[in-house]
Amino acid sequence: MNMRSALLGFAAAMAIASAADAANLSIVSGDTGNGLAVLREKLDIYEKQSGNKVTIVPMPSSTTDQFGQYKLWLAAGNSDIDVYQTDVIWAPQLAEQLVDLTDATKDVIGQHFPSIVESQTVNGKLVAMPLFTDAPALYYRKDLLEKYGKSVPKTWAELAATAKEIQDKEREAGSKDLWGFVWQGNAYEGLTCNALEWVKSHGGGQIVEADGTISINNPKAAAALDEVKGWVNTISPPGVLAYQEEESRGVWQTGNAVFMRNWPYAYSLGNGADSAVKDKFDVAPLPAGSDEGGGSAATLGGWNLAVSKYSKNQKEAIDLVKFLTSKEMQKKQAIEASNLPTIVDLYDDADIAKAVPIIPRWKEVFLNAVPRPSAPTKVKYNEVSSDFWTAVHNTIAGNGSAADNLELLEAQLTKLKGANW
Repeated sequence: MNMRSALLGFAAAMAIASAADAANLSIVSGDTGNGLAVLREKLDIYEKQSGNKVTIVPMPSSTTDQFGQYKLWLAAGNSDIDVYQTDVIWAPQLAEQLVDLTDATKDVIGQHFPSIVESQTVNGKLVAMPLFTDAPALYYRKDLLEKYGKSVPKTWAELAATAKEIQDKEREAGSKDLWGFVWQGNAYEGLTCNALEWVKSHGGGQIVEADGTISINNPKAAAALDEVKGWVNTISPPGVLAYQEEESRGVWQTGNAVFMRNWPYAYSLGNGADSAVKDKFDVAPLPAGSDEGGGSAATLGGWNLAVSKYSKNQKEAIDLVKFLTSKEMQKKQAIEASNLPTIVDLYDDADIAKAVPIIPRWKEVFLNAVPRPSAPTKVKYNEVSSDFWTAVHNTIAGNGSAADNLELLEAQLTKLKGANW
């Protein structure tokens, strides 16, 4: 064997060894908007740096459907999935099947908002790493408000009146498809988020309070739902009862809504080159209820990354999680997908402020955001939420009164709670 052949053989052997060392990872994500495209860009950078390969397993955008699939895979001990993208409310329910990241992330965890870290810590174990946080906004057409001399509504009643007036006048002027207000009314987790905001902003509590008390059956909560029922087919299309985030954004981004309730991801998309509302809108905190004890309430959202206990590549999966949640990658995600960072310093980043001006302004909104009652209800949260959104959907769809449906809901939750959550 000559020297050249030997060198070629050595190089080939090294390449095979290197390929053998490389891991093939998979990550599950049900992101909305351009979230999957931005994730792929980040993964391409990771692959070049690490030599590992990562496949995205896309999921339905409905968080309810995602959670159901996650539970099936984890219950089966599925080792095909290494990294799960998880909703802020899922930590207590999935903790037993996720890797404890406490030691692996101790060098970086201090950069993140403590309350978000706390939400992903179960029995002293960090079960998911914060990826981005979330709190919804009221999107409004500043051109239409200016045209009719209207200010940004501070209460739900003001919103309904302004939406109706502009909707009617614009329709008379030829905009036949315009609606006053779009939101998420489908019977799924997104309706729990919307309805928690309506109820809380009217002083009607948080469904189940921090001490485990079931509080939802009260006159202020009923009044909030009755008010929303009045929006359907007046300022909101009848189809809103089947809308999730993307359906709402579809109506909004084609220029067919005065107001929209949605998460920050819709901001950069709304200012995209193909958007009919580019440069025509702004955002504000969600309206308050008119009752005493109410104020603006925004449901705390957010997504995290967790490593499956059944992954055969746990070390590499943890490295991937740390890469995707790093300062550099959170900055990229903020600029390209208008996702709110979980790293405190990024709220003072000039590049982010220039690209997505809402992000620095949103710090106060989510610091005061309302959590869903996943902490007090623990592993029963999913059933609590399902019972809640069903009662809400029945009410706003005209199936029973708010008072009757909330009384029935209280009975269901009392039975579900038993002696304690």
